Order: sequence, then structure tokens, then C-alpha cells
Amino acid sequence: MHNTEEIWRLVEAHQDAFIELSDRVWGMPELAYAEFRSAAEHKAALEAHGFRVTTELAGIPTAVMGEAGEEGPVIAILGEYDALPGLSQEAGVAEHRPLPGDGVGHGCGHNLLGAGAMLAATAVKDYLEKNGIKGRVRYYGCPAEEGGAAKAFMVREGCFRDVDIAISWHPAPFAAVNEANSLANCRIDFSFVGRSSHAAAAPHLGRSALDAVELMNVGVNYMREHMPSDARIHYAYLDAGGIAPNVVQGTAKVRYLIRATDLPGLQALIARVRKIGDGAALMTETSVTTKVVSAVSNLLANTPLERAMQDQLEHLGPPPFDDEDRALAAEFQKTLSDEDIASAFKRMGVPVRKGVPLADQIIPLEAKGAAMVGSTDVGDVSWAVPTVQARGATYAIGTPGHSWQLTAQGKSGIAHKGMVHVAKVMAGVAVEALRDPGLIARAKADHAARTEATPYVCPLPPELKPPVKMAMPG
Repeated sequence: MHNTEEIWRLVEAHQDAFIELSDRVWGMPELAYAEFRSAAEHKAALEAHGFRVTTELAGIPTAVMGEAGEEGPVIAILGEYDALPGLSQEAGVAEHRPLPGDGVGHGCGHNLLGAGAMLAATAVKDYLEKNGIKGRVRYYGCPAEEGGAAKAFMVREGCFRDVDIAISWHPAPFAAVNEANSLANCRIDFSFVGRSSHAAAAPHLGRSALDAVELMNVGVNYMREHMPSDARIHYAYLDAGGIAPNVVQGTAKVRYLIRATDLPGLQALIARVRKIGDGAALMTETSVTTKVVSAVSNLLANTPLERAMQDQLEHLGPPPFDDEDRALAAEFQKTLSDEDIASAFKRMGVPVRKGVPLADQIIPLEAKGAAMVGSTDVGDVSWAVPTVQARGATYAIGTPGHSWQLTAQGKSGIAHKGMVHVAKVMAGVAVEALRDPGLIARAKADHAARTEATPYVCPLPPELKPPVKMAMPG
């Protein structure tokens, strides 16, 4: 590794400004495609640190990119800043205490994700300038990771076309290289239309759209026995047809979220679910139309980049948590079950250790965790360019993702130290790639080998546009 300590010092030089950015974004949580204030904060920070800024990437008002440097390789560092509904919480309080307002909260740590990624990019920018190295670093502010598939739209529109490698991270209970194990997914709305009638006086004249949705759900439930065990299917009612039981419901809508380990498997499951929807319409003499809402690909691994990131982690060591941090984490662990805490260790593929509230080790690269995984639109970036992700230790071990406990820890010293720690790791990987063209070449060769048999095909329908209008202010 070349001059690793220098890039780490550059991260430290900017850490206070980006801790403040993270805290500001925590205090203005916004949902997918509505991150107008958060994106504005990121744009202002990019301008303040001398980046060349481009806005509205892929036609998305809350997507922003900052670039620095000239010629040479292009290193992308990816950030996010969208929040989640129903996870509002007072900071630092280890009991459920929602804040007044709309109930939105940063229960996945994306306030840290965006600020930490930009901190790394800023340090790399300074490193390029001080060492006279040819190369470019880009910070991509990516909205709507939580179900909005913004990166998939950005990939489809060519936003990463000239990028050599991409680096990102995600808040976690441990410091590690993120195992490239996620599920491709697709969200589809099934809208049934039947015929309303008086449910008592003329039931024979009605054709219930609600019956069609319920029959579809039954069909999918039976299908679950006959699909791969690592696939997942979830659903939510968007419109149950009304609240009057004496009316045959003439319309109803259900959203299905279908997940599989790869895109071919996903497409096969989608076809089967569509057939069940058609069958439900046939049985109820209703009609059904479908609309794809979003879709993302599974993550693609990259061994050379993962090894380079592991080297940075092992050289740096675990985050510098202190007794005060451990005491706070222990308070949050009191709100969790033993199963929550044990599950966190098992997901990382390491032995369960009691009485350990915070990460005090670097997870070995060869550790393989339990196969319970979710989805991310970073997957589409990983199919377009060689990509690597870190896990940054920013909260108490056992804290569930998408929980009020995670929101509550988002402005803590634990979160701040973990964010700066992982920014050093990402910046270190970027500098290693800029210093060693062979690393980029090996990463590209690995990527080409993985995509040769199955080239990337964007899972989004060509006609589908980012759903930004529904989130426009005012």
C-alpha cells in the first residue's frame, strides 16, 4: 500500500465538516425521490470543497455528482441520503421516543452513508492535488435506494459509462468488506377492475376486484412451496376497494415485491406471478393490468477490489471506540433480544461473543455469513463497473436494520467514529487504485469474466421513468 497514512490524515483533516453534514441530514429525513433539502446540502458541500458539480443525473432532481481531478482513471465513490417512513426517533435515547412530525427517520443510516462517502472523495481530491497524480474522483449522491432503484436508472442512462471502479459502503454493526450477496428484485403493481354492485340486493351482478387480489395472494402462497428457497416474495395492499362491506369492490390494487438471487431467476419468478394474477382475474371475471414500479440487480463480486479493501481494513484496525461509546451501545443492547445479538454475529459468519456491544475486530474476508440478505440498487452499478463495498461499524451489535434503535444512534459518537473509519478505508482503496494501474486492470478482468456468460441487462422496462413527479415539492 502506498502512503496509506497520508490519505488517512487527509480524511481526518475534513472529518468535522462531514460529521456536521451527516448530522444535518439526520435532522431533515426525506423519503425516496423527495430528498430535496438533503441533496441541496450535499451539493453545497461539494461546491464548498471545490468539486465540479453536475445535478439532475438521469433526470432525477435529487441526484448530484461532484468531480475533481484531470485525465487518468475515474474512481466513483457512491453515497445515499434517503430515509424511511415510520422510524422517527429522538437521538441518543435508548427507548422508543418518536419525534413530532411526519414520522420519517434515518433508520438505515443513509445520513452517514452520504457524508462518509463524500468525506472519502474529498480526501482523495486533496491527495490528487498534493501529489500531482493524473486521475479523477467522483462523488455520486444517489437518491431513492430504499425501493426507488435510482442507481438502476442512473446506470441505464449511462451515468457510470466512463467510470473505472466504484466504491461504496453501508452502516453496519461490524467493520468488514461487504459480501457481494444480495437479491435482485422487482416491484410490480397489479390493478384489478371488476364491477361494483349492492352486496346484498344484487351480489350476482358484482365482480369483486378484492376477491381477485385475495385469490392472487392464495395462488402465490401455494407457489412459495415450489420456488427456490433463497427467493422471496412479499406483498402489500395499496387499495382494498373501499371500506363499505355492503358494496362489491369494483377496484383493488396490490403491490408485489419479488426477489431472487440473480436476474434470470428473477425473470422466471416474475413470469409465474404474472400468470397467477391473470388466473385470479379469470376466476373472478375481472381484468388486471400491471405496472413495474422499480427493479434492481443482484450484487456482483470483485475479488481484486475486495482484497484491496480488506488490506486497508486490516492495516487500519477496528474503529477507535471508547468506554463511553461502549456504555451507550450496551444501553441500546438492553432493548434487543439475545436472538437479535446472536443473529448479527451469525450474519457475519463469526462466533457469537457475549458482552461485546461494539465492533472490536475486523471480520476476515473468508468469513461467510448466513444467507438472509436483502436488495440494493448498488447491484446495478456492480454489473456496469467493478464495484466494492465496505461495512462501516456505526451502531451497537444486534441493532436491527430499519429500526428506531438504528435511527437513535445516527448522531452518536459511535456513528461519527465509524463513519470516519470507513471513509479512511474507501479513500485508501481509491488511492491504491490510482497508484497501481494493475489493480484497476485486475478488477476489470475479474468483472469481464463474471459478466461474459451473462451480460448485464437492465431490469427496468425501457419505458419506465424515475417516479420523481410524485415526490416534487409543493
